[in-house]
Amino acid sequence: MNKGRIGTASIVGMLLVLFLTGCGQEAINLPDTTRPTVVSTTPAQGATGVSVTTVPTATFSKAMNSATINATTFTLAGPGGAVVAGTVSYAATGSIATFVPAANLATSTTYVATITTGAQDAASPSNSLLANYVWTFTTSPAATVIVPTVTGSNPANGATGVALATAFNATFSTAMNASTLNANTFKLTGPGGVVVPGTIAYTATGSVATFTPLLPLATNTTYVATITTGAQSQAGVALANNFVSTFTTVPPATVPVPPVVVSTIPLNGATGVPLNQTLSAVFSNVMNPATLNTTTFRLTSSAGTAITGTVGYVAGGNTATFTPSAALLPSTTYVATITTGAQDTTGTPLAALYQWAFRTVPAPTPPTVISTTPANNAAGVPVNQSILATFSEAMNPTTINGTSFTLTAPGGVVVAGTVSYLATGSIATFAPAENLAISTTYVATITTGAQDLLGIGMANNYVWTFTTAATSDTTKPTVISTIPANGATGVAFNTAVTATFSEAMDPSTITAASFTVTGPGTTPVAGSVTYAAVGNTATFTPTVNLVPGTLFTGTITTVASDLAGNTLAVNYVWTFTTGAAPDTTPPTITQTNPVSGATGVALTQTISATFSEAMDPLTITTATFKLATAGGDAVAGTVSYDALSFIATFTPSSSLEGGTSYLATVTGAKDLAGNALAGGTIPNPWNFATGAVVVPPPVNLGTASLFGGFGGGAGMTNQGTETVVNGNIGTTAVSTLITGFHDNTPNCIYTETPLNVGLVNGSIDTAPPPPTVGCPNEGTAVTSAIAAQAAADALTAYNALVAFPNGLDVSTCPGCGGGSAGELGNRVLAPGIYKSAPGSFDITQGDLTLDAQGDPNAFWVFQMATTFGVGTPSVSRSVLLVNGAQAKNVFWQVGTAATINGIVGGGTLQGTVISQAGTAVSTAGVVAVTTINGRLLVLSGPVTLVNTVINVPAP
Repeated sequence: MNKGRIGTASIVGMLLVLFLTGCGQEAINLPDTTRPTVVSTTPAQGATGVSVTTVPTATFSKAMNSATINATTFTLAGPGGAVVAGTVSYAATGSIATFVPAANLATSTTYVATITTGAQDAASPSNSLLANYVWTFTTSPAATVIVPTVTGSNPANGATGVALATAFNATFSTAMNASTLNANTFKLTGPGGVVVPGTIAYTATGSVATFTPLLPLATNTTYVATITTGAQSQAGVALANNFVSTFTTVPPATVPVPPVVVSTIPLNGATGVPLNQTLSAVFSNVMNPATLNTTTFRLTSSAGTAITGTVGYVAGGNTATFTPSAALLPSTTYVATITTGAQDTTGTPLAALYQWAFRTVPAPTPPTVISTTPANNAAGVPVNQSILATFSEAMNPTTINGTSFTLTAPGGVVVAGTVSYLATGSIATFAPAENLAISTTYVATITTGAQDLLGIGMANNYVWTFTTAATSDTTKPTVISTIPANGATGVAFNTAVTATFSEAMDPSTITAASFTVTGPGTTPVAGSVTYAAVGNTATFTPTVNLVPGTLFTGTITTVASDLAGNTLAVNYVWTFTTGAAPDTTPPTITQTNPVSGATGVALTQTISATFSEAMDPLTITTATFKLATAGGDAVAGTVSYDALSFIATFTPSSSLEGGTSYLATVTGAKDLAGNALAGGTIPNPWNFATGAVVVPPPVNLGTASLFGGFGGGAGMTNQGTETVVNGNIGTTAVSTLITGFHDNTPNCIYTETPLNVGLVNGSIDTAPPPPTVGCPNEGTAVTSAIAAQAAADALTAYNALVAFPNGLDVSTCPGCGGGSAGELGNRVLAPGIYKSAPGSFDITQGDLTLDAQGDPNAFWVFQMATTFGVGTPSVSRSVLLVNGAQAKNVFWQVGTAATINGIVGGGTLQGTVISQAGTAVSTAGVVAVTTINGRLLVLSGPVTLVNTVINVPAP
């Protein structure tokens, strides 16, 4: 009886185990616990007669963590355990570790190679080799040089009817150095020598190199495969001659309409994507579910690391899904790929490989507003401008609407307008239905109804105010810088491409249609386009690395427009050439303001960090740039980024507290190649303590801020054909006192001659009458009122500059080279207020340098009771800005008149000049172009320009 009971219980138990094992089998997602092994080596175990120039390699059974393949885990030793010096590298393609001896090995000697258990796979730190792997080999009595050759190829030389999805294989006579088989040594070209983009892999077993095109080849086309003598064996011996093979693809055939991807989640270029996001792609055709799997639907990080996950298919919606096995990493760019292995139910493959990219959220925290345009408390805002707010992460577009984003006039009157949201940049836009009222303060609000993709709303309403000007913005935007710069060579082939504009842009006009990169020639480069309002910067991020050693062309078209609807005047085009190496150098912080340990810091201080190189502006947010008290209380604020000086700035929402210690931190910011910020000699985090002083801000120009030139009641005159004013000009006098100019309005010409032609890339505001019959909207009562308001605002600003206290007397300068008592040449001046005891300032003995010391909000005021002169009769002089100094923060208050390089022309002046009696630039007949990055405002007298370019700074 006992035996019977025991047997029955055992059977029941086994059945229960089997039942429980079967139930939920599909719900268990076990981690990868398989340990890696070494599957092959070169030289093989026990090999003899090995060349003294051999390079030992080990091929693993799976992808390894490259950081664990190093000189500690991969060693080579000679007789008696003598360590052989050398370098260790790891090639992800093929999972091959390589040991390159620093010098030739000794002849007739036995060596011991070892891979230790410190070598780990890419899945988990616990997956290491089970035991050290050791093999030996013996070198030959004398060095043997074996010249490698290509012994065969597939397709064979001269083959025809080759399939369009064919990869080209080449088999070598001896083991090769995988690192020498790359895009420079192994190429596939089509007609005209056009390089076919693709990937290159090397398999040690069989010594086979494979070139796989990224896209299907063209039909009925002859291709040429070339392997150059740059390809070397593991012994460092090159091919004797270039290997060249040709083949011709199949002729075109009538095929069904191939499926295409019509939409994705997340959108291409989306930022702030949740870490638990499931990806989906909707197809145009009903798909064969069996062809949608982890081979045809893949996800990788920007570093190329494959993300494991499961792939599903929803037949009713023609939708494929990819669910990552684990949460994605924060602040990381991912690339999703659907290959042409995906087929519809007729067996027709996807028309082309489809890829899209997105960036994950920095952290699962409530979204915040990190930047606005206009900024809080901004003045002189054009009445026809849209309003922008940039969020810290991707938002739910349905929650960004007229209820969560509002604009109100005095008295709480709601302004009618349209609200839109752009995923690429996480930017909300409020476009007023009609122009705003002049000289009026408005309140913009983003409510807690605005939610991110996880349904998390803003913690508090975000409110900011601004005051309008008396006029519209009619100035066309320009591209002021690009990275890479025009004509740059040796550019890292893994970089993104950026263009920075002269003012805030309408983000909906910055797209893959208006910002393109092509190369070689007119071949489009696949990529995503984003716009960062924090720095007025558009970024083109290639889907895959650019081709090394290739000329590329960047283009911004006239579709790109500012927030007032003004487009670029012409397409902006620049070129650059890639080099042979990627950018793997992490950025560092080279300067902070305040410096670490500073005391007595002003309560209105902004916090800034200068980087060693250009940064990805989308990584400059309040999540990566933080300010807190020493007690850990976070300080609310907004961020901005200057793409010209590489300076990020944190602006507190309110004044800092007096006598308080603060800690600033920058983490997670990346450069344009995706390299994360690293530590350097500058402390990060850095601390400082406030004093009890509030530093007065730069003077408010009001509506005069929109003018590049203003001639008081005496007008403006241009002489020459190279004059361009990127801003407005005006006078309180009649239109006939504006001569030698025209604006963007057809037929509106202000007394031009063939020798005196000047373009105003903005508006011209004067008192009546109109200059010609063809422009009835100029020289009117409206433009007269605008000019009158600008004159009044200029006078207010002038008086404020005169009243600025505690000006430092710099009327003498020992060692500056002589000159007048108010000589500023050959000086380097820190931010501050400067006065001249003699009453005048000159820049004649050399250039003047203004050093912001890493603070982009630093400002300078130069007070003079009489004249201001720049340049000598024989040499032009300039004002130079360094370490974040900006022209918009430089002011010259001139008691009488200013003369800018009045004899020879040329040179560059930075800042706004407000003079009483007049300002003249250069002399009639001088062809050298003088540049003014600022404004020339005169209260009573005239402004005279000769071949002058004026660039009005953005607010």
